[in-house]
Formats: sequence, C-alpha cells, structure tokens
Amino acid sequence: STGRSSRVINVQFRMSERAMELLSLPPEQPSLILDVGCGSGLSGETISEMGHFWIGLDISKAMLDVAIWREVKGDLFLQDMGEGIGFRPGTFDGVISISAIQWLCNADKKHHKPLHRLHRFFCCLYMAMARGARAIFQLYPENSEQLELITTAAMKAGFTGGVVVDYPNSTRAKKMFLCLFTGNTGEAQLPEGLGVNTHPALDAIQFTNERFSNSKNKTAKCTSVGVKNRNWILHKKQRRRRQGFETRADSKYTGRRRKSKF
Repeated sequence: STGRSSRVINVQFRMSERAMELLSLPPEQPSLILDVGCGSGLSGETISEMGHFWIGLDISKAMLDVAIWREVKGDLFLQDMGEGIGFRPGTFDGVISISAIQWLCNADKKHHKPLHRLHRFFCCLYMAMARGARAIFQLYPENSEQLELITTAAMKAGFTGGVVVDYPNSTRAKKMFLCLFTGNTGEAQLPEGLGVNTHPALDAIQFTNERFSNSKNKTAKCTSVGVKNRNWILHKKQRRRRQGFETRADSKYTGRRRKSKF
C-alpha cells in the first residue's frame, strides 16, 4: 500500500542519515562515498543533500533503472558485490550500505560460497578506501552466527571496528550498524548507539519486571503495579523514550489524578 511504502522510504532515509553521521566525515568538505546495494538511489539522495558525491553499486538492473528514471546524481554500476569491486586504491572517503551486506551470507547459486564471497568483497573494499576512512553497514543478520561470519571476514581483510546498536531496548526501532575503520585507527573510537539507557536502576527495573511463574508473585505484581501513580507513569514514559518513541515532556501535571467532577 501507499502508506506502507512511504513508511519504508522514510525509514530508509533515516537509516541513511544515521549511516552518514557514523562516517564522521570532515565538515564542509565534499567527499566521495560508495553506496553498496544502492537500489533505487534513496540513500544516494541523502548523500547528495549533504553536499557529497557518490557512486552506487547494485546487483539488480531493475532497481538501477528506477534510479536512472528518478534522475539521481550519483554514478551507477551493475555489480555483484560478492564478485569484488574494481576501483583504484584509496578512491573512497567513506562507504555506506543499507540492508544489503547480509545477502552475501546466502548461496543463491550452486557455485556461491558465502565465506569466499564475503572475503573477496571486504578485501576489495579495503583496497578501494582511503586510509582512515570508515565503512558503515546497516544490516539485519538472521542470527548471531551470521553476524560473526560477516565481522570475521571484515577483520581478516584488515578492518577494525565493531557493531553499534541504536535503541537496543526496542523491537521496532532497534537498528544495527557494523562500523569498520581502515588505516591508522589508534584514535578511532566506536560511536555510541542512540537510545542506550544510561540509568542502571531503570535497567534493573526493566530486567526484573517479568511475568512471574507462580500465583503468589502474580498477586503481588497486580497489587503493586495496578495503581498507576506518578512514579509508574514516569518510568513508563522513560522506557518509551529509550525505545525511540515520541513521548510528551514531563510536567507537574504528569500523574495527577483528575477530580471526579468539574
């Protein structure tokens, strides 16, 4: 539907903006960015709006045709990233990829070997990046083993870095970014994720606030949580903020009981 497609597009734009933010590019200095799995060029629009130049790769000719029809500003290449990329050493100042890298873990053809394809891609990518540049991959790994397969291949190719998770406490807003560094990374630090809880006490409350197995504890829970007082409401609002939802600001009226009659 139109509503769903517009929501997906908005999510794509937000993830692209976040990926560009994690690149930590020099301010007011145009850079050349590689967009891996560029699709119809939505991420490229974000790159262009930020004043940078970009080159896009995608395995789907149909998606690239849409990008051409949309008249995106980047240069487009039809390329299977698992076969490697053919750019000169040090070409790119940064690399982003939105929801693409995990597809290298699938063997879509008989001769496809995910480990070899990942290794070839990351080795070629490392060579094509300027020293000190970053590559940011937003990804949806199926499981921890798949994430480990991807990160191990990247490290063997020479990258350093790690995984940044935005809104880890939320099911819908949670996003995972693999942040890779090249060259001298002595001063490079892994960025912090958005929506990460900084209050250990609230973490403990959330961790212990689970369904109880016996009826005695269920009764105790009902009696303690049944009354939605100010503290309960403030905790609920704080938890929604950590999950990335828009929440009204707290005020002196928060949690105040209304009179039965005006």
